[in-house]
Amino acid sequence: MIEIKNLTKDYGKVKAIEDVSFTVEKGEIVGFLGPNGAGKSTTMNIITGFISSTSGTVRVAGHDILENPVEVKKHIGYLPEQPPLYQDMTVSEFLDFCASLKKVAPREWKSQKKDIMELVKVTHVSHRLIKNLSKGYKQRVGLAQALVGSPEVLILDEPTVGLDPKQIIEIRRLIKALGKNHTIILSTHILPEVSAICDRVIIINKGRIVAIDTPENLSRKLSDFSRFTITVAGPQKKVREILQGVEGVKDVEVSSTFNEDEASYIVEADKDIDVRKPIFNKLAAAGYPILELRSMNLSLEEVFLQLTTTEAKEVV
Repeated sequence: MIEIKNLTKDYGKVKAIEDVSFTVEKGEIVGFLGPNGAGKSTTMNIITGFISSTSGTVRVAGHDILENPVEVKKHIGYLPEQPPLYQDMTVSEFLDFCASLKKVAPREWKSQKKDIMELVKVTHVSHRLIKNLSKGYKQRVGLAQALVGSPEVLILDEPTVGLDPKQIIEIRRLIKALGKNHTIILSTHILPEVSAICDRVIIINKGRIVAIDTPENLSRKLSDFSRFTITVAGPQKKVREILQGVEGVKDVEVSSTFNEDEASYIVEADKDIDVRKPIFNKLAAAGYPILELRSMNLSLEEVFLQLTTTEAKEVV
């Protein structure tokens, strides 16, 4: 759906982005991450046609942004960090205005407008002036304008910034639901949001892509070992012997003791060996049931910091 190849943008001697390449498949939700000044906004502005690149190509739904910008823009809905809302219009008037700009047929717009307002839950404020709405509702109106014209691609820049916790949860749910019918690029500094919503992440640092993968795969690639906690019902000495005897297990520590026959252990293992099945089999054979097993691999925050604060190799 989106294909970026060797994208570069120069501002004089400064390279905002350099040789950026990635693809986003149809129906995928991708998190676009990076520190301030890394090149996220520049890349998104080039994809949406707001600015041109120095070199490289952008294709959306098979159309090149330079050769056919109007056609590309028909396929894209864009929500900037600060939604471009006309404060003295009502919600209904503003969406009608956006539909006229996008040249949506009046007959088609009548039913589409109703669906969009119901989807983002602004129907009951449709006749209120935008300037009188809360931050959360203004964000919803911004998302509604991005949906005008039923674009296949949504590019969302910090869609939950400034919202309260309840509003954040509601917008996350909405974005997740939109992912069923749209291809989405989501830029945000709230990394748990990415873990909760996105299928893959793209991390950019100093104008270059440094990682493209799922959060789980990035964690595995950047860790020197696999780490998890396991709670087992059984005598500690026997359980530790079993765990330490599994091929690939490097270290076992007791983290919590609940009673004589129940404890939690931290297990470190070779990252290239999946020790979960042999652990299960050996403990089951000994009659010691596993009560809980939970991964302790790198969080997305730790992955992000590792890739953007050190001279790490690209993980693509």
